[in-house]
Amino acid sequence: MAIKKFMFVNRKAPYGSVYALESLEVVLISAAFDQDVSLAFLDDGVYQITKNQDTTGIGQKNFSAAYKALGDYEINKLYVEKESLEERGLTIADLMPLMWEDEDDDYQEKSSIYLVNRAEMADIMATQEVVISF
Repeated sequence: MAIKKFMFVNRKAPYGSVYALESLEVVLISAAFDQDVSLAFLDDGVYQITKNQDTTGIGQKNFSAAYKALGDYEINKLYVEKESLEERGLTIADLMPLMWEDEDDDYQEKSSIYLVNRAEMADIMATQEVVISF
C-alpha cells in the first residue's frame, strides 16, 4: 500500500459534539495503516489539547489523555495555529506536553507540537495529499 500524507484538521471544541472524538479515532486508524498522519488544530479545536480538562460538570467522558498516545503511533506532527491560541487567550504553555521518542536520536523525547501562523498552516496544508476537516 502506498503511503499518503493525511492531515486531519480539528476546528471544534472537544466536547458538545462528536467531531473531536471521531477525529481522534480516524487519526489512530490511519496511523495503524502506516500512513503519514499529521493534525492541525485551529479555531476552537485548540481546546482539544489543552491541559487539565475537566468534564465532570457536563456529563461526558474526558478523552483528552488519549492524545498522549499519539507519539506511540508515530504521529508526531501536531500543528497548532498561533492566532487561534491568541484569539482565545491561550499560549503554548496551556497545551498538554505531547511527546514522541525519536529512535534516530537515541530515543530522545521531543515535542509533537509545532506552533505555526496562519500562512505557515496554509503552506503545510498545501503539501498534504488528503485533508479531512472535523
